[in-house]
Amino acid sequence: MEKKQFKTESKRILDMMVNSIYTHRDIFLRELISNASDAIDKIYYKTLADDSLNFDKANYFIKIAIDKDNRTVIISDTGIGMTEEELSDNLGVIAKSGSLAFKKENEIKDGYDIIGQFGVGFYSAFMVADTITVNSKVFGSDEAYKWESNGAEGYTIEASEKNSVGTDIILKIKENTEDNNFDEYLEENGLKSIIKKYSDFIRYPIKMDVSESNLKEGSETDYEDTIVEKTVNSMVPIWRKNKSELTDEDYNNFYSEKHYGFDKPARHIHISVDGAISYNSILYIPEKTPYDFYTKEYEKGLELYSSGVLIMNKCSDLLPDYFSFVKGIVDSEDLSLNISREVLQHDRQLKLIAKNIKTKIKNELDSLLKNERDKYEEFYKAFGRQLKYGIYTDYGVNKDTLQDLLLFYSSKEKKNVTLDEYVSRMPEEQKYIYYAAGDSNERIEKLPQIEMVSDKGFEILYFTDEVDEFAIRMIMKYKEKEFKSVSSGDLGIEVDEKEKPSSDEDKDNKELFEYMKTVLSGKVKDVRASKRLKNYPVCLSNDGDLTIEMEKTLNSMPNNENVKADKVLEINITHDMFKTLKNSFEVDKDKLDLYTNILYNQALLIEGLPINDPVEFTNNICKVMI
Repeated sequence: MEKKQFKTESKRILDMMVNSIYTHRDIFLRELISNASDAIDKIYYKTLADDSLNFDKANYFIKIAIDKDNRTVIISDTGIGMTEEELSDNLGVIAKSGSLAFKKENEIKDGYDIIGQFGVGFYSAFMVADTITVNSKVFGSDEAYKWESNGAEGYTIEASEKNSVGTDIILKIKENTEDNNFDEYLEENGLKSIIKKYSDFIRYPIKMDVSESNLKEGSETDYEDTIVEKTVNSMVPIWRKNKSELTDEDYNNFYSEKHYGFDKPARHIHISVDGAISYNSILYIPEKTPYDFYTKEYEKGLELYSSGVLIMNKCSDLLPDYFSFVKGIVDSEDLSLNISREVLQHDRQLKLIAKNIKTKIKNELDSLLKNERDKYEEFYKAFGRQLKYGIYTDYGVNKDTLQDLLLFYSSKEKKNVTLDEYVSRMPEEQKYIYYAAGDSNERIEKLPQIEMVSDKGFEILYFTDEVDEFAIRMIMKYKEKEFKSVSSGDLGIEVDEKEKPSSDEDKDNKELFEYMKTVLSGKVKDVRASKRLKNYPVCLSNDGDLTIEMEKTLNSMPNNENVKADKVLEINITHDMFKTLKNSFEVDKDKLDLYTNILYNQALLIEGLPINDPVEFTNNICKVMI
């Protein structure tokens, strides 16, 4: 029997197939099952073209058999089979696909598709097998042929005996090595697991002889092991079913089966699109944050299928980062696949799907916010920070998509509100959307800086996430209203003429504040009379875009330890304490130095900022008490 050589640079190509194109050797089974499914599809298309032929789907299946003693795995199908010439052409020329040729010659319709189009997947079996034997009998013929190869050295073809139409692929599994356990491919549970992962939704039954332990007949305690042929794949994926025949329980069960999370999803989205690109999808908005969501280990992405065959476990290109919490699948027959089903072209088709998915998720969140506010607030506790990061990153490009999904605690409503709800309640004379930043709502409530805004009856939004102010800076305006921190130097609020100091007081105060500024040289940009304080003696405000809360956030990051906001020490000149300051300025500068440092450190403590020298501060307090 003559050994034929592959019609390409076989050794180099085979090495590339095994070592470069496929990164996970488990996919050999996916490739061979997909080829078997194609072979059955080809019979189906023949029956469409020939009225004398009948296609009874019940007669068509794929069978996986294991022979541990001989270290073989056999993948059999009841498909169209191959002639001697087709075995030579399709398997003797690497990267030539009979499926692709068939697809070009036949009109594919009725929801069926030919999956394998590039003729490379078959050779992935050499990752796990020393020898591959293909025994095939073509539809409508009495002859059968056997193709056999042990890799790059070539292949043989000879006549064989085979009773039924179809193809048997016999893999002689490699022996174990120090680094590789090939025995796992001779285990029933191992193969079942691979089938469930990659080929669960192949439209034909994938059968295996499965061992079961059952009670012996007539016994209540004794068990016996039996071998039963079972279908191990689901065949019809949930996403291809009509929405009308599915219940919430069906969607929730699928969420659990796919191990998307231990919670129940807050919402599911079932998408069926026919158009420039056709695809089906089921997406889930989780209820709770995955334990690793805000870590580097978290990997976003949707499962990507092509005609029911898993291509990528996590396709990150289908989700923007700000919706990275979404779980689910996308299945399309229109995706362009490169060489193997594992390498996906990042082309216009994928971008179209991703754009549509982004819109669907946004609309679903809008609906949840509008119609199930309590449920949305639970979702927002888990993933609101991610939406804010989505606005902050990419310099605010996504603000129009995300800004209406944001919630902030309101000083007036004592609950979370949207920006739209805030603006709709603004008095006509209010110029800005006011906000205050701090570690918690309780801390913010006690900030001296909110006094003036609150007294005016203006609502204040509380920012307690470190990303809040950064995100708001990217939005800049909402419905033509700018955002303003209550710690800003200019609040845009007119002060009553009666409360303004006289020109003489202004002159006296200016000299005092200039002296205090000198005492605090390098610590504050200015010392001035406060327009915002009524009951509190002192506070810090900021000049410029960098706020004190932003300073704290940036300094907590690596390599950002010297970031400083331009701080202003504001003094309440109506407070009794101010009389003491003025008196000290006139008669005892040493005491004024002491009071100035104490007031500055008090202001730092109010802001939650560290005191540079706590020992000095406590000593200064003691001096005041003597």
